[in-house]
Amino acid sequence: MADELLLPKPDDFHVHFRQGESLQNYVRSQAAWCGRALVMPNTLPPIADAASLNKYREKITACLPKSSDFIPLMSFKLLAGMDAATVKACVASGAVAGKYYPAGATTNAADGPSSPELVSEALSAMELVGIVLSIHGEDPDAPSLERETAFLPTLEKILMRWPRLRIVLEHLSTKEAVDFVVSGPERLAATVTVHHLLFTIDDMMGGSLNPHLFCKPVIKSAADRKALRNAVFSGSPKFFFGSDSAPHGLAAKESAHAPGGVYSSPTAIPALVGLFESEGALKALEPFIARNGATFYRLPAPRGSLRLLRKAWTVPGEIDGAVPMCAGTELAWRLA
Repeated sequence: MADELLLPKPDDFHVHFRQGESLQNYVRSQAAWCGRALVMPNTLPPIADAASLNKYREKITACLPKSSDFIPLMSFKLLAGMDAATVKACVASGAVAGKYYPAGATTNAADGPSSPELVSEALSAMELVGIVLSIHGEDPDAPSLERETAFLPTLEKILMRWPRLRIVLEHLSTKEAVDFVVSGPERLAATVTVHHLLFTIDDMMGGSLNPHLFCKPVIKSAADRKALRNAVFSGSPKFFFGSDSAPHGLAAKESAHAPGGVYSSPTAIPALVGLFESEGALKALEPFIARNGATFYRLPAPRGSLRLLRKAWTVPGEIDGAVPMCAGTELAWRLA
């Protein structure tokens, strides 16, 4: 068993950096191990035009040390009535994805469209220019554990109406969604998080409630987790890494109304290495974190490398003012 592992610098195709004073800590934590990350646009106000996209990117890059080669990949939020000109301006400003949040589906999504018809002009423009549609695939009107499955008919309608649109279904959590992506066209892919690969709903609430594992979509059953693991261990180009690292301050997470989100950025890669190794699937790790996503997004291959050491460590109870994924547990691998 090797004591050192050298990987290509990972891409993370789903991350939340938030706003305000905490932005610098979250950006630097991500840049410590990640070459590129797709930044989510559900801020307040949302990133929904070229001006706000450029301003948010400037704030992110201002947080980085001068020696950093980290690249924030930008996205914009689809809002009802968005026109083709707005989409094209965002693309001209460097956006690589437009994000569809069903109204009320997750944090800061109250202003999202209630149906694809409300953003039809924007979706047609995205199809025309070749930009990826990123979808938070949940139906907020369905029961919590059924929301992802309930959204699949809507996804099927989008695939049929826009036959050339490339689509990423984000943060898969169910066997049904895995099967849908596998059976779908090549232009349909999906991201998978570390926390959905590691945990089940019993980890979140089987004994006592752990609000730091509460996320949307909710972590599901052992059978769903097995389907997710099988998908990523298969090496299929349809599945790639998106951490959905979504930090919230300690006080907010341990309040009476805890928001959804897992702060996985500080521990994502060591936890992934441990999981893939334990399942004899290390050969599938590189395409999952550093090849499949770049290929689907039509980006250059990742540059640089990341070194990990087999050196056990206990994850601190708090990092950057938030509780990180795997807090208080021992991980076998750590970033060099």
